[in-house]
Amino acid sequence: MENQQKVFEKLDELKIKYEVMNHPAVYTIEEMDELGIANLDDVCKNLFLRDYKGKRHFIVVLDKDKQADLKKMREQLGTTALSFASEERLQKYLQLSKGAVTPFGIINDTNCAVEVVFDKDLIDKKSLGFHPNENTATVWVSFDDIKEVIQQNGNKIAYVTM
Repeated sequence: MENQQKVFEKLDELKIKYEVMNHPAVYTIEEMDELGIANLDDVCKNLFLRDYKGKRHFIVVLDKDKQADLKKMREQLGTTALSFASEERLQKYLQLSKGAVTPFGIINDTNCAVEVVFDKDLIDKKSLGFHPNENTATVWVSFDDIKEVIQQNGNKIAYVTM
């Protein structure tokens, strides 16, 4: 609950409107579908990736129904080969656990080491669903508001076409 509370405090501090839905822990989009959560507005899939040498780290945010093309993404970001980062890296950089990857994790990234990458199709969406750093709830905010949280934290933002 402490991780969630930090997210809610940040949203309140920035005067961002949000809605919260508490639910049993979910680890996949399929589990969210089973609970009916993914049928509400736009639930996002969030991936934690690293470049080949582990020097750059990314949270990639895309619609739950899209597939991430790592080669295409790599070309658009101008980076070396991308792969999924380990749970150890996820904990080190964002203090998150497997199943709770979310752009809200940057609140814990005091060094702004993680870049946030959005699929361009999410721009201007009015209601996107993300875990609030724990996978037992979903928070609904607009694209502009999640972007504001990231900008206020100082992390780089990039956009790709999936």
